[in-house]
Order: sequence, then structure tokens, then C-alpha cells
Amino acid sequence: MSKIPEYAFELTMRVRDYEVDSQGIVNNAVYLHYLEHTRHEFCRMAGTSFRDMQRRGIDPVLRKLDIEYLHPLGLGADMVSKLAIRREGARFIFIQDIYSLPDMLPVVRANVTVVCLENGHLTRGECLAEAFAKYL
Repeated sequence: MSKIPEYAFELTMRVRDYEVDSQGIVNNAVYLHYLEHTRHEFCRMAGTSFRDMQRRGIDPVLRKLDIEYLHPLGLGADMVSKLAIRREGARFIFIQDIYSLPDMLPVVRANVTVVCLENGHLTRGECLAEAFAKYL
């Protein structure tokens, strides 16, 4: 996860009070929400949404997640969540990095593998490949 990719999408966010633990830092599980929210917003920007996909019987599902926690964020911290995507056969690999703002200190690095179910059956994800074609 050391090579910085060419990002296709980025989303700026701020840490909210209910996302921090008793030590005043973001709970490790909350970063998964940030990453997921970024993927959902990327899909929307790419012209589709999870709601639209679900209506069509398409379910992108998480297969694997590899995450490195590099630097903690605290209450009120600003961040930018960046995303790149590539395809490996039937798998879509989202390379996702979160940086603190304004210093761009790396906070989280993650590789997220997603596969596509259509009407409950595993597919090669051609419908997603079509939606993401200009970003792959």
C-alpha cells in the first residue's frame, strides 16, 4: 500500500463529536464508515447510487479490507478521503487514503475489494465496470 495512486475522487469531511472515543480520538471502526461513505459518494458522482443498483438487483459487496492506521484524528479535525479504483477480474479494488487537513498527513491507507452480486448471484460485475469505465 505504499505507492500513492492517481485518485479518481476525493471527499472532504470533518470529525463529529460522536465519532471520538473517551481519549478524544476517532474510534478505529469509524474510519470504515468514512471509507464507505467515500465509495458511496464516488458511485453517485459516477452516475449511479447504491439505491439505484439495489433496485436493479445489483449488490456490490465487500469481500476484503486491508487497512493501515497511520495517524489519529481528533474532534473537529478536517480530512480529505481520496479514492482510486482498478479492476482485477471480477474484483474491484478501491485504493482509499485519508489525509488530515490542512497538513495532508496520512491518516489511513486502505485497499478495499468489492465483488458484484446480481439477483443474488456472483457475477463478473460488468454493470459496475460500465459505470466506472472512465475511472478504471
